[in-house]
Amino acid sequence: MTARYTLHGELPALDRPVLVVMLTGWIDASGAAAAAMASLQEQCDTKALATFDGDMFIDYRARRPVMELREGVNTRLQWSDIELRHGTDAAGHPVLTLTGPEPDMQWRAFASAVAQLTLQLGVYQMVCLGAYPFATPHSRGSRLSCSSPSADVVANVPYLKNSVDVPAGMSAVLEHALTEAGIASLGIWVQVPHYVSAMSYPAASVALLDGLREVTGITVATTALGREAEIQRARIDQLVSGNDEHGAMVQQLEAVYDQLTETTLSLGSSEIPSGDELAAEFERFLRDQDD
Repeated sequence: MTARYTLHGELPALDRPVLVVMLTGWIDASGAAAAAMASLQEQCDTKALATFDGDMFIDYRARRPVMELREGVNTRLQWSDIELRHGTDAAGHPVLTLTGPEPDMQWRAFASAVAQLTLQLGVYQMVCLGAYPFATPHSRGSRLSCSSPSADVVANVPYLKNSVDVPAGMSAVLEHALTEAGIASLGIWVQVPHYVSAMSYPAASVALLDGLREVTGITVATTALGREAEIQRARIDQLVSGNDEHGAMVQQLEAVYDQLTETTLSLGSSEIPSGDELAAEFERFLRDQDD
């Protein structure tokens, strides 16, 4: 055991693995990123590689362990762990996953420990997954946005590039730590319709996995999630159709989405509107409807 994590056996020899990160506790609208990660881990048959020291990084008064009580017998405690796992996708590509709660403390030390491990394992690329609520319609495709400390990395992906000051999650800290270690690091974020962000939204999970495949080559089957997305789409359609106000809102969102799509196609993928431009366009559209 090191000062910051425990290894479960010897480090495996991996050929240019990709690290995929999804830590809970920060923005994950509809649980879309968590669902995408769960599908990735299941299909890649991941196994535990290292567990980070919970007493160092986790506040167990805030994240209390769960006690399993069976007929008065305290059978065991379930602790919140931050875990690094490894597996392979269907094509044999090595994959590492980092999951668990965001650390409650010592973020820099945690990021340093992750960077140390990834260098030892030969990681050449890291991707963090996330989802955020946005004024976008459920009846259109889920848009992706990106973040990275490297302008070159951002320039090479065809996703929305936002300009905004917001509180950072651990994924942002890891992006910087691994970039400084020489590892290409990218955050992929999916937009979830704000009016469904409290319920599951499998379409966003599919979009994240498609984006992951596009930038890393890691392939995860999305057939099951796709079926769930179709069922959820029909359910939302039914809910919206029963409320004239909701129906009008969705139509407005569709009009803005379609207009921005046309603008993007006419400009070319190198000039995708930013998140601020998307929001401003939506506000302009609403003002026009009031005139």
